[in-house]
Amino acid sequence: MLTKSEIRNQIMERWKKLGERSHVERDIHRHLLSLTEWREAKTIGITLSREIEWDTYKLLDAAWTDDKNIVVPKCYPKDKTMAFYLCQTLADLENKYIDLWEPIPKQASLVEKSLIDLMIVPGIAFDTNGYRIGYGGGYYDRYLKDFTGTKIALAATFQIVPKIEKELHDIPVEKLVTEQGVITCT
Repeated sequence: MLTKSEIRNQIMERWKKLGERSHVERDIHRHLLSLTEWREAKTIGITLSREIEWDTYKLLDAAWTDDKNIVVPKCYPKDKTMAFYLCQTLADLENKYIDLWEPIPKQASLVEKSLIDLMIVPGIAFDTNGYRIGYGGGYYDRYLKDFTGTKIALAATFQIVPKIEKELHDIPVEKLVTEQGVITCT
């Protein structure tokens, strides 16, 4: 079995070599926006996409059009924690490091975890049990350990692997939204 690092590297290479991706992204978005969890959510947590990730900026527009609250994480590298802040406009954000746009705490309101209905969890690779490989910081696993809302991830089918070796701290997502449809994790 491959290590998490080996799987991460393989999927990242496939992602980088992916040619035309707009149709995949469009279908992932279409399936997400049709989910009951999306339609019923009042507050949605989401990381703003960077580099090769699936575009989440279009999801901001869709949420704002439907009068949903969007909350974006602010990472605290010293203790590898994060907190989510209300994002009402892109002007509420700043590019702090590694091309990651985060809320400006002085301009945005902190939102309690219990008020977030739906969390769009980022990741590089996933298995059908909902376990994921992220970027290796563990921020989301720490945050999600007592999260009671719904956890969903966006993933093209090439990002789904047979099995990810889970660790005690790993928190699975409940659904994977792919270009081919929605996978309910077991």
